[in-house]
Amino acid sequence: MRTRVKICGIVKAAEAEAAVAGGADALGFVFHKPSPRYVSPGRAADIIRSLPAFVDAVGVVVDLDLEELENIAQVSGIDYFQFHGDESPHACGATGLPFLKALKVGGGADIRARAESYSGARGLLLDTFVENLAGGTGSAFDWSRVPDSLPVPVFLAGGLNVDNVAEAIRRVRPYGVDVSSGVERSPGVKDTNKIAEFLRAVSEIDRSLNQQAGIT
Repeated sequence: MRTRVKICGIVKAAEAEAAVAGGADALGFVFHKPSPRYVSPGRAADIIRSLPAFVDAVGVVVDLDLEELENIAQVSGIDYFQFHGDESPHACGATGLPFLKALKVGGGADIRARAESYSGARGLLLDTFVENLAGGTGSAFDWSRVPDSLPVPVFLAGGLNVDNVAEAIRRVRPYGVDVSSGVERSPGVKDTNKIAEFLRAVSEIDRSLNQQAGIT
């Protein structure tokens, strides 16, 4: 067992370098202009070009049309899209790039039914429901609401930080975790020490759970 980690909201090369050095599997680049973590496709491209092999670049978007998506993909060089709006399964797959779909947990949403409709996704990112917010809430949801045996891998998001990520992994056993505000000193400003601490916490809980399971 190894929990994958995505550090989201990267805006500076130094943040990307800290995430890669700590063992992150993916970096998220937010192309949603109202976000304090917004980065232009051109600026993202400068950072993405420096990434080593096997570290994925994920473009976070909200309800953009196909022309905008194709421009982002071409300019930035991302590997995946991560859709945070009301995009249909067809719209998510229209660019031809693999994608993750964010689903909000709470507000009466049927997560299992919605997950099944997005079975073409490479992963489902489960985030906290907050009215009128697309994501990045910094608040955790009730992890017991995550259904068992969803049709695609689960990435857990929403209010994760170095203090709670081990318990989140212990309880949910997600394929991966996604963190943004939990490794920041202020909105949109990453703390490289917090990035390192978060990645270390994930590695330590993975090691502990594997030892308990007799896996070395």
